Amino acid sequence: MNATIRVRFAPSPTGFLHIGNARTALFNYLFARHHEGVFLLRIEDTDVERSSEEATTRILEDLRWLGLEWDEGPDRNGPFGPYRQSERHSFYDDFAKRLLQEGQAYKCFCSPERLEALRKEQLSRGMMPRYDGRCRTLSHEACSERESKGERPVIRFRVGKGAVSFEDLIHGRMTFQSEGIGDFIIVRSDGMAAYNFACVIDDHLMAISHVIRGEDHLSNTPRQILIYKALGFEPPQFAHHPLILGPDRSPLSKRHGATTVAQYREEGFLPQALLNYLILLGWTPPSGEEILGLDTLVKDFSLRAVSRSAPIFNRKKLEWLNSHYIRQENDRSLFERIRPYVEKAGLSVGEIDSSYLAKVVSILKGNLVTLSQVSEYLTIFFDEIFFFDDGARAILIDPENRKTLEGAREVIATLTESNEMNEEDWHAFVVSLEEKTGKRGKALLSPLRAALTGKTRGPELARTLPLLGKERMMKRIALALSLTDKERAEIKDEVGSGG
Repeated sequence: MNATIRVRFAPSPTGFLHIGNARTALFNYLFARHHEGVFLLRIEDTDVERSSEEATTRILEDLRWLGLEWDEGPDRNGPFGPYRQSERHSFYDDFAKRLLQEGQAYKCFCSPERLEALRKEQLSRGMMPRYDGRCRTLSHEACSERESKGERPVIRFRVGKGAVSFEDLIHGRMTFQSEGIGDFIIVRSDGMAAYNFACVIDDHLMAISHVIRGEDHLSNTPRQILIYKALGFEPPQFAHHPLILGPDRSPLSKRHGATTVAQYREEGFLPQALLNYLILLGWTPPSGEEILGLDTLVKDFSLRAVSRSAPIFNRKKLEWLNSHYIRQENDRSLFERIRPYVEKAGLSVGEIDSSYLAKVVSILKGNLVTLSQVSEYLTIFFDEIFFFDDGARAILIDPENRKTLEGAREVIATLTESNEMNEEDWHAFVVSLEEKTGKRGKALLSPLRAALTGKTRGPELARTLPLLGKERMMKRIALALSLTDKERAEIKDEVGSGG
């Protein structure tokens, strides 16, 4: 493993893992694996009020589910630990004291009220809000006196003049003027290190070679570079990828639908489909192909090929990829993934014949866009949850369709009980139905599907009916034909009124 390449994914455990952050983790993982380097996981939990152990656990679970295993992190030993910022206070304290002693940082006693008033005043004059340096010249004695009275200062970094430039691996040369930054906080009044300060200390001590993150961190980078230089550290290389946008070209948020990995897991998206889709958001493989396994991604990934334009999230494309991966999944693996949705539908997997359920899964895999959709089709195969949905009931009220079903019942009655029907058998069965009912195509198969499956769409009847078996088909046609005149009238009224 090439130790010169070290990257990190550093989430804040204040909520579930956003798919935008998952994409950042994926970029870091692929970059590390491509260069045979180290992929490190660091938990940035200095926001004590909002951070939680539950969120940390869920983030780790989601990353593992995606297959993005880390080499060093909070749950495994490593030479640069601890890997939680809440356990690294002593490092931050030491470097903060050093900056204070060298005059590159100072204590600030300005109240939140004063700072807010200053911000509003600057905005009213069309200025970019920044600290005005009021406490820059306070003497050591003045600071000690105020602290002795119970005042708790923050520590600010003393920003000089000039420009801060760096070469971004995605965007190229980036330059920021120091005058627009202002003296920023590196240690809060509660003694906790601020993000930009803790991030620099950790990245240096953990020997991070490349920082790959979203464009929302671009404004942080010049601040961090200033701290690197003040401490005499060599900055890592930076790469800021564009953020994912919603269809309306605004930052992807809850109003656009699901935004967390946990939500997509619950809906029944496969990890390989989500990873495949996330990498296509802003990166094009050399082959131009869209179906990409993790091994291929590792081999072909390059930061240079990441687009500078913000990608637009397209759920339909994700669903298309997911349906592809569902069809490619082997039946045993798919059975295990679908198990929770079967239980949620009210069926006890332990009480169902496993071979029968495996056949059901095999039949349904071609119809599923997400795994959770299996609940829509399970009613076809299990009498205890079978029912006629509104569309099927609407078909069954037609007197002409009733005649078709009566003819179909006679043909089904001649069948032998078998769970096997090959293409030739199905063709012969359909021919018999056509001859008996005088109907073909949709006029024949539509009422047959409605009566036997309770639905207007679903898996192929040629595969479904043998699994239902003769006895069950006879019972369901009888049930469809047994609808009373009153029930049919009620259904007809509902359909006619749009109810």
